Amino acid sequence: MSKKIHFSLLVFFLIHASFAQKNKNDLLVGFSYGFGHELKNKNYTFENKFYKAHVGYIVKQLKQFRCELILEPEINLASHRLINPFFITTDDPDYLMKIEYYSKTNRINQYILNFGVNLRKPISNAFSFFVLGSVGPLISDVETERLAKGFALSNTLAIGFDLEINSFTIEIKPSFRHVSNAGLSSPNFGFNTQNFEFGIFYKL
Repeated sequence: MSKKIHFSLLVFFLIHASFAQKNKNDLLVGFSYGFGHELKNKNYTFENKFYKAHVGYIVKQLKQFRCELILEPEINLASHRLINPFFITTDDPDYLMKIEYYSKTNRINQYILNFGVNLRKPISNAFSFFVLGSVGPLISDVETERLAKGFALSNTLAIGFDLEINSFTIEIKPSFRHVSNAGLSSPNFGFNTQNFEFGIFYKL
């Protein structure tokens, strides 16, 4: 519980420090919920659901597009299971124990701070199409045969549509996410997931 409290305090401080001086009409705040699973493979399963706070700052508003800088603290709750036991080789002195452990479903909590850029293209007065890319540090509380415990990076690419109703924006988007630690620790095979996300934001 203390980790979640510290994470929440860090998020609050970053949001306040980053956006306190911005013009109100340039800010969008809100939250989103999503879920997903691994890309089809024969080695492992990975199912997740996640919750994000959202702060967006409009840096460019033109007739044809709108560019936003995005800050999204995220808590990702996942479950993982090893399918292919031969993925762990006999070179590992604890390979039998690891096969038995990873072949069971294990819970993983990931704490992420996403920094991204969102480009929106209006389709009508109310509808927009957008492309979003983000990257951010991630802390994982469980080691798996694919990724070491602790620090990693979360990389996300998404497309989607939104509906603007007065000061509110309702958003849906499918996305692809890759998580790895850039070779800083082993193992580093990482996870690749496809996700679907719903969000609601308010323009201040």
